[in-house]
Amino acid sequence: MRREPTEWEKRLWRHLSNSQLGGFKFRRQAAIPPFIVDFFCPAKGLVVEVDGETHVREADTRRDAGLSTRGFTTIRFTNDDVRDNMDGVLTSILERLRALPDRWPAAHDSPTPNPSPEGEGL
Repeated sequence: MRREPTEWEKRLWRHLSNSQLGGFKFRRQAAIPPFIVDFFCPAKGLVVEVDGETHVREADTRRDAGLSTRGFTTIRFTNDDVRDNMDGVLTSILERLRALPDRWPAAHDSPTPNPSPEGEGL
């Protein structure tokens, strides 16, 4: 079930939205059944979670393992990380994104067929 984002999730989203971080596209409150993740970069399979005081480490570990078995990587930050060290958080996310393989070929990697000469002209 989707919920309202926390203040710290809102602040991080301001940096991740509109492909601002290294050109990588993120989704907010993305569904990866049976989970809803805070942020998700589909091209790299990276899940970014912002954890408050109510998170239970054992449950998070099981959740991360479940996502991992499906090919997703999770990176976690605390509210304090986002509040006190946004630059460090963004650098860590960008480094992880660059280290992960692409989940599918980039559009510019696939060959583009040449147009038919019959279609040119009038």
